[in-house]
Amino acid sequence: MANILIVDDSPTEIHVLTSMLEKHGFSVCTANSGEEGVEKAKAERPDLILMDVVMPGMNGFQASRSISTDAETSGIPIIIVSTKDQETDKMWGLRQGAKDYVTKPADEKELISKINSLLGT
Repeated sequence: MANILIVDDSPTEIHVLTSMLEKHGFSVCTANSGEEGVEKAKAERPDLILMDVVMPGMNGFQASRSISTDAETSGIPIIIVSTKDQETDKMWGLRQGAKDYVTKPADEKELISKINSLLGT
């Protein structure tokens, strides 16, 4: 069973994503900030990370860049899940190391499909 790290400062969003993922057999760990997300990525070694962008302190773009450029965590695929839906946001997210980008509210079918594709399942 794949372990997915959700990095988001919204308890509601964490609850919605956790329910969605657990229903599809994934185990979930969470972080409430970019800084905590980077720490948990190193400590927990999740199979995949769902990253919000707009968070206080280190934002999701900065956290994605930190995770994707660190030799310890660079192999963990990141999907940005954000309300920011401009094409420039998507391009910037991918340039920071994310493998995909989903706009909130996340469509369950689309998100699970992208996760399975990145995990090769």
